[in-house]
Amino acid sequence: MTIEVIAQKRVVEGTGASRRLRRAGKVPGVVYGGNQDAVSIELDHNTLFYALKDEAFHGAVLTLNLDGATEAVLLRDTQLHPWKPQVLHVDFQRVNANEKITTKVALHFKNADICPAVKLGGKKITHIMNDVVVKALPANLPAFVEVDLSALQSGQSVHLSDLPVAEGVELVELARGHDLAVAQAS
Repeated sequence: MTIEVIAQKRVVEGTGASRRLRRAGKVPGVVYGGNQDAVSIELDHNTLFYALKDEAFHGAVLTLNLDGATEAVLLRDTQLHPWKPQVLHVDFQRVNANEKITTKVALHFKNADICPAVKLGGKKITHIMNDVVVKALPANLPAFVEVDLSALQSGQSVHLSDLPVAEGVELVELARGHDLAVAQAS
């Protein structure tokens, strides 16, 4: 599934220009990386605001349509207004198909209600991590990592080494020698 983001180049920059853009229903942003200069862009606010509610938008390689030219990008940062439902700024990073990228991927927990710790032991499942940092080629980047809790016993934990990841996908913390707990039954 490819997600397309439509943007236009921004010619005026600065605080005042960004405020005028926001009042006009646009979001200022920037695209950087990939051995090219950074480009200031503007996007439609409502389209971006509702796209940010989709989990896949945060972890997937996106297709940025910038004035008709497309390029692969990752969402790197968003700045939100403290109390209004408004996106203030967005950053995208260009992606090279031949270079590994490091990004966060969401964890999806399943079978927590049928595991022996809950069914027989009356324990509760605690999610210690909600996402993991992975390193992979853009084509191998998973949308999420599934955590199966069906065999979890009372007092046990699920660690990073227990997670099923596709070939070519590396868990960064595990590569550093840190086999952290992801969920536990307590």
